Amino acid sequence: MSRHTDNDHAVQGDDEQREGLTIGAVARRTGVTVRTLHHWEAVGLVSASERSPAGYRLYTAADAARIHRALIYRELGLPLERIREVLDSGAAPTAQTLRDQRNQLDERISELQRMRHALDRMIEVIDAGLPLTADEQIRIFGDDWNPDWTRQAREKWGDSKQWTQYAERAVGRDLTDWEQIAEQTHALDATLASACARGVLAGSSEANALVDAHRESMNRYFECTISMQVCIGHMYANDPGFRAHFDGAAPGLAVWLRDAIDANARAHGIDPETATWE
Repeated sequence: MSRHTDNDHAVQGDDEQREGLTIGAVARRTGVTVRTLHHWEAVGLVSASERSPAGYRLYTAADAARIHRALIYRELGLPLERIREVLDSGAAPTAQTLRDQRNQLDERISELQRMRHALDRMIEVIDAGLPLTADEQIRIFGDDWNPDWTRQAREKWGDSKQWTQYAERAVGRDLTDWEQIAEQTHALDATLASACARGVLAGSSEANALVDAHRESMNRYFECTISMQVCIGHMYANDPGFRAHFDGAAPGLAVWLRDAIDANARAHGIDPETATWE
């Protein structure tokens, strides 16, 4: 049985270099994929200088050296068109070219840092429920606000698409935005409390208009359907915390709002008893 020596491999390698490298061999030696080499040839960056008798591409030592230079400039961030110009000219890129590329890189770093900050904010909202401290929540939403409600909501709906929508919208809001939302919410609560105290009947045009206004207020956080609003209304009436919150504005408001939402749902062909969170 014959055995190859190191010298045999060296001779084989020399022969391969003299005869030219196939595209697969070049890909293995340079770490560039065959697909990338095909693309580089298509854009005129690097081409095989020779062909085998069977018509296969063969890369010379000079071709391989050009590939290595292209890789260096690609790592520097130069676009392929600029790399081709540099390689075709036989010169190195000017210092100004590299400065321009560095400036572009600085801009990209700043952009990535902004994206990182936005992701951190999104994670904060998804995990905490609100990008506000407990003290900020109470100051903005009132003394009867329970910061633990956001945790409860996350535990209940944290895996839903609505929670993702809520986080996407909340991440871009600052303290002033939340203060405006709180003012609008307090104004709506006062209007609902007035209607309840005056004995406005569920299913009346006034009650239905208030139910629509309530659903629109929920749309600030996520896309709320009538069926989902029914689920929310029943939560208001059944959860002790929410019930105390609404009844603090007007006795019986939580149940009144639930009944008004149910009546509005029936008018839209939705049975409150079978309504689901969509």
